[in-house]
Amino acid sequence: MDGIGTNRLEAFSDGVIAVIITIMVLELKVPRDTTLSSLRGVLPQFLSYLLSFLVVAIMWVNHHHMLHSARRADARLLWSNNTLLFWMSLVPFVTAFMGNHPRDPRAVALYGVVLTLCSLSFALLRSAIIQHHRDNPDVVHYHRGIQFKNLYSLFLYLASVPLAFLDVRISFFIFVFVALSYFLPERKLAENS
Repeated sequence: MDGIGTNRLEAFSDGVIAVIITIMVLELKVPRDTTLSSLRGVLPQFLSYLLSFLVVAIMWVNHHHMLHSARRADARLLWSNNTLLFWMSLVPFVTAFMGNHPRDPRAVALYGVVLTLCSLSFALLRSAIIQHHRDNPDVVHYHRGIQFKNLYSLFLYLASVPLAFLDVRISFFIFVFVALSYFLPERKLAENS
């Protein structure tokens, strides 16, 4: 593994993800007063933030594990990682939009679009890492197994977009379901990678 290149890539990615989480929390507005009705008024924004924090944290944990199996920081890995970070950087915007309009199917669908594109970018990043290990069928098998999980997430997120116009609760269920299915990080790769 090109430790220097992949270490720099991971450090850069960690910094971007930390900024994403910081921006999300800054979007939370303090209630006007301390009454229960004021707290209820910010509940949709808080729940949207909570969901997005969980999604971004899961992405970060799995991204961390995935990058540790990269052999080198080649152009394909760098650009697929930047693509992922681009779509992740839009999570604070769609989180705030959905939090302010939780019953509007357009806001919920846009959240689903961004998560779909994050999931697609994860699949592209994993494909770049699979290419590093073409000579090791065990490692390729491991990553292809996890790639299946990336793809079912992608299709569920994609389904959440039109389903938001049927009933936003279906899309919310999909968002929570996918997040919970990723709650545990990916298994650590064997040392022979």
